[in-house]
Amino acid sequence: MSGTKPHVQEVLLAEPRGFCAGVDRAIEIVERALTKFGRPIYVRHEIVHNTYVVNDLKAKGAIFIEDLADVPAGATLVFSAHGVSQAVRLEAQERGFSIFDATCPLVTKVHVEVAKLHREGYEFIMIGHKGHPEVEGTMGQLSDSIYLVEDVEDVAHAPVQKPDRLAVVTQTTLSVDDAAQILAAVKTRFPLVREPKMQDICYATQNRQDAVKMMAPRVDAVIVVGSPTSSNSNRLRELAQRLGTPAWMVDSPDDLLPEWLHGRPRVGVTAGASAPDVLVQQVVQRLRDMGAKSVRALDGVKEHVHFPLPMGLGDKSMSEHAEKQPNSDRS
Repeated sequence: MSGTKPHVQEVLLAEPRGFCAGVDRAIEIVERALTKFGRPIYVRHEIVHNTYVVNDLKAKGAIFIEDLADVPAGATLVFSAHGVSQAVRLEAQERGFSIFDATCPLVTKVHVEVAKLHREGYEFIMIGHKGHPEVEGTMGQLSDSIYLVEDVEDVAHAPVQKPDRLAVVTQTTLSVDDAAQILAAVKTRFPLVREPKMQDICYATQNRQDAVKMMAPRVDAVIVVGSPTSSNSNRLRELAQRLGTPAWMVDSPDDLLPEWLHGRPRVGVTAGASAPDVLVQQVVQRLRDMGAKSVRALDGVKEHVHFPLPMGLGDKSMSEHAEKQPNSDRS
């Protein structure tokens, strides 16, 4: 079989897929800063978790760092879309950098809610993945009284001191189903817990997962375009597999192996919220090279969400907010 084509016949494209409004905004912040202030522009952490995007911005003059000590005095610094802790924010201010915050506004809303409820005496359980920069940023809004749980088992060991003054927040890029399962365990152990006012899972994560739920049963395999570090891309792959459809994640079209698709004539393609459309098109072309004759997009939610840029980076204004989808009212 190794010398034959995998006989892919049809490609179905999930809708929506790829870039979300927060990723669009973060990339534009770096590009506008480069245009306005010249290279280099320093960015704390990868602006979004996608190899292609990061390499493209590096070529344009962005320098990605983890330690603020690597940024020279007086430089322009951009915080990544994942957000930063209060300690990082304070250090950046003390070092005198010119700062532009590319934190996704949906993540910022979580930070604001944590600060508000903390002032009211609340402790927190955060549902998320240890080591993810968004989790570190959100937990870093407080010096204590916030406990990370990654699964149902962790809930039993959360060292909550005030069960009657307890609130839950979640990483925005989780699996909707996994987060609901963990939240149910939290509510069982802590019946008085305060749930998020609105679901913390972002509109784009939910929409892309819903699209995979619709697509996966209609195809023989699912290809997710996304980088290994992308949480929401990994969740899409896991979701398709959970639904019984073989699924693989590719960072570039070169990662797509023909042997995956032998005996699987109908292939579904989606992309994480940090994956650019150019990669999707390259993957589709590779599938055409493997024999696909038909490529069609499925029906799905049309996203019309836009987030304004920070002051000082252009002429975008609040008046340019597009109308929002019913399930994107956190924006």
